[in-house]
Amino acid sequence: MPRLPSKCAGPRFVDMASVSQSAVTRRTPSFAGRNGLVDRYFYFAMSLLIAMIVVCGFSITIDQSLFHAAIPRPLLLWIHGAAFSAWVVFYILQSALVRTHHVKVHRLLGWFGTALAATMVVLGIVIAIIMGHFDAVVLHQPDPAFLSIPFYDMVAFGTCVGLAISWRKKPELHRRLLFIATCGLLDAAFGRFPYVFRNDLFFPLLDAVILLGVARDLVVNRNVHKVYRVALPLMIVLQGITIYLWRGSPAWWLEFCQKLLA
Repeated sequence: MPRLPSKCAGPRFVDMASVSQSAVTRRTPSFAGRNGLVDRYFYFAMSLLIAMIVVCGFSITIDQSLFHAAIPRPLLLWIHGAAFSAWVVFYILQSALVRTHHVKVHRLLGWFGTALAATMVVLGIVIAIIMGHFDAVVLHQPDPAFLSIPFYDMVAFGTCVGLAISWRKKPELHRRLLFIATCGLLDAAFGRFPYVFRNDLFFPLLDAVILLGVARDLVVNRNVHKVYRVALPLMIVLQGITIYLWRGSPAWWLEFCQKLLA
């Protein structure tokens, strides 16, 4: 006698199973690929990592060098610190607004970030000169050639932010340029670790953080965005020149810095 097909094996049961399986699939987002966990949370996670690096680095020196310094530091140094700290908070906030789809607020606050970035570039250059003079005259620890480091930082930061503003309607360019710009400020934090400073490792370490962005592109898009392909090699070359100007102290650069600090 032929066996009758079970009712539960009919088309209706198959459809129900398919719907249930689809629901499970939707509830379990992938790690990689478009709209996966890496794609959705990378920039916000990086903003928190950057903040952690800043806090860990500056916590080593900020008490003796600023809060309870034996010789009080110039007032402008406090303003400089406040402005750069505000940028880290701003970057976290902007990343969170994009993650929660509050794009209009993100764009509105972007103009505050534009003004803040412009202020930071001016402050960064001015405070580098003031502190170079302070170190030489007050602390008797002259290192005029060191100006190459903050000067490079401000040029790189200002350039990346300026391009990000120009391409603000192109999110793939905009977000990567702001990420690179913010990572570019991390040499100050990494340099607070004595071993890192003595061995000039602050630039390689901040480049390693930027490489996380390259890794993100490989995981999500299976290729590296042109922003990284252009910016990262150029940055590494300029960082090498910057270190040479500081450690090598060629006569023309040393003379230029001494005149600035006089």
